[in-house]
Amino acid sequence: MSDSISEQARADFQKARFKAFLNRVWASISGQPSTLLSYDEIKGKLRVGGPIYRGVQTVRVDQIAGSLNRYHEFDRVFLPASDKLAERWQSVNRAFYEDISLPPVVLYKVGQVYFVVDGHHRVSVAREQGQIYIEAEVRECYTRVNITPDIRPEDLEILEDKVHFLERTSLDAIRPEANIKLTIPDGFDRMLEHIAVHRYFMGLDLKRDISEQEAIADWYDHVYIPIIHVIRETGILKEFPGKTEGDLYLWVLDRQHYLVAEEGAALQPPTDAARNFLENKSKKPPRKKKSAKSKNNSKRSEKK
Repeated sequence: MSDSISEQARADFQKARFKAFLNRVWASISGQPSTLLSYDEIKGKLRVGGPIYRGVQTVRVDQIAGSLNRYHEFDRVFLPASDKLAERWQSVNRAFYEDISLPPVVLYKVGQVYFVVDGHHRVSVAREQGQIYIEAEVRECYTRVNITPDIRPEDLEILEDKVHFLERTSLDAIRPEANIKLTIPDGFDRMLEHIAVHRYFMGLDLKRDISEQEAIADWYDHVYIPIIHVIRETGILKEFPGKTEGDLYLWVLDRQHYLVAEEGAALQPPTDAARNFLENKSKKPPRKKKSAKSKNNSKRSEKK
């Protein structure tokens, strides 16, 4: 029985290695990330706070997508990336077949993603054997933004900008319900510029100094949210797959800036600017009329 289990464990490892090879080939073709998320990189970019012990929990295996210090040894779905892992991997796999209980793995949780501190081989074997859940000691790390297991490098860069935006504005404290999402690089930097301009004009209108917090709240309430309401009322977001309300907000202001700077148009209130943008986007180009020559050619082809 022991020999057959060992043979099965070796076969499982070779199968896992071949699947890892196929994943690596697909990643090189598609440009999709293939390696585990690095906790240190996430911590540095998203200003992750210290871990708080949450006890032993049952965790979905597919939410474990990162590692504290061994992210190069397994791919994004925890398949072994090297034959050097064979001995330990097969040992854990034999324990699976022999129904031997292993201690819980140790994980850090950031947003919706778990990072392995201890138990990489156990996670790898559990995933390869089709387990949905695994027992884990969980330590949760604070972050101002949410991340998911399918996060891409370009998403991480935008989330890094969002963290900077929240640190500069404290919008999540001033308006706790606010959750601005963008897919546009430098989008949050442009929003900081919008707030600075809004603060300047508020000072001119009210003839007094405007605090940064007052300007941020007023920008959110009277510029950002009115545009978002128009976007939601019209339902136009469905015509832009993969884009967000925040993306459309930026496009609205980009168009308004163009009309004012290039065509000398009057500055519009946010809701009017949004409706103008959306009306322009919803207009379909007129159908081209067929020339007399093309009509004659069509008639000839019909006669043939």
